[in-house]
Amino acid sequence: MVLSKHLKTNILIFFLFTSCSIPERNCQEFKTGDYEFKTMIDGKEYVSNFKRSDSIEVEFFQGTTDTSSVRWVSDCEFILKNINPKKSKTSISMKILSTKENSYVFEYSIVGDNSNIRRGEAFKLN
Repeated sequence: MVLSKHLKTNILIFFLFTSCSIPERNCQEFKTGDYEFKTMIDGKEYVSNFKRSDSIEVEFFQGTTDTSSVRWVSDCEFILKNINPKKSKTSISMKILSTKENSYVFEYSIVGDNSNIRRGEAFKLN
C-alpha cells in the first residue's frame, strides 16, 4: 500500500501531537490539606510534613514548627511568608508544575532570586 505524501504528513503530525502530553495541573485539589515532602541534603534524606489551609501553612521539620502565611497569586502559584518564628523575612515563591492523584510537582525559590530554583514533589496524606 502506497501512502500519499499528504497522508504521511498528516499521520506524522497526528503522532507528534498525541505523543506530547501536557502535564495535568489540577491545583485546586492541593490548596489545602496535610502533606509530606522528602528531600536529599548532602546525601541524607530529610522529611518535612506540613498542613496548609487557605491562608496558613504550618511545617513540622526535625522537631521544629514554622508557620507561614499563604497568599495565592494564581490558581497554581503562591507566596509563603514566614510568620513564626520570625527568624527570616524572606518569602518563598511556590509554583505547582503538575499534579497527580495524590501528589504534585512544584518548584520553589526565594522571591526575587531566580538563580536558585529547586524542584520537589509533595504527597497529600489526607
